Amino acid sequence: MARLPRFVIVDQPQHIIVRGNNREPIFYADDDYQFYLETLKKACSKHQCDIHAYVLMTNHVHLLITPHKNDGLSKVIQMLGRYYVQYFNHSYQRTGTLWEGRYKATLIDSEHYALACYRYIEMNPVRANMVNHPAEYPWSSYAYNALGKANELVVEHTLYKRLGANSQLSCEAYRALFDVAIPQKTIEEIREATNKSWVLGSDFFKETIEAKINRPMSPRGKGGDRKSKAFKDKINRV
Repeated sequence: MARLPRFVIVDQPQHIIVRGNNREPIFYADDDYQFYLETLKKACSKHQCDIHAYVLMTNHVHLLITPHKNDGLSKVIQMLGRYYVQYFNHSYQRTGTLWEGRYKATLIDSEHYALACYRYIEMNPVRANMVNHPAEYPWSSYAYNALGKANELVVEHTLYKRLGANSQLSCEAYRALFDVAIPQKTIEEIREATNKSWVLGSDFFKETIEAKINRPMSPRGKGGDRKSKAFKDKINRV
């Protein structure tokens, strides 16, 4: 099946997943995580992208990122991949690919899903049974977003800023969001949309983006040959 084309809406956030090849580890030591974050910061600064939330897992990475130019996101991923692979191969005396093909991406309806994606990303270590609470995991944006710990990589999304009149109140309100579990339905929606490159949002948002991009933004209905005369006659009778 042909791969769906990439789509980018400038100033609209995307949820990105980058996986290691064959689900192999892409981080072994603290220095690896640190180098990745430093390179991510340089790439985002150079190519005009903002990171709102992230988590570096053992064999994959989640990013909530907003590009401010059409090719910004692709340039960030390219630069990050190239520099990190060189570092990783040199550090561990290896050769060959590190990444599992193309990165996964979904366009986010900010109003409905941005903060849910924040939480989905930062709760990954808890769902993986690596820690009991996101504050215990050092390689995510939770310490900044929830606790106010300095982090030059993170740029606050507008909806995050609206949580409070100042940074302290935003942190407090953000922490409170974690008192309630993310609905399983929302988790499944985020996973499916990202893995299949659909849009994550309301029906109105999907229709708006589909009109701009001129490609499907969500799965089509199943059943029968949708190009056949019988199918078209059935639709016309509805």
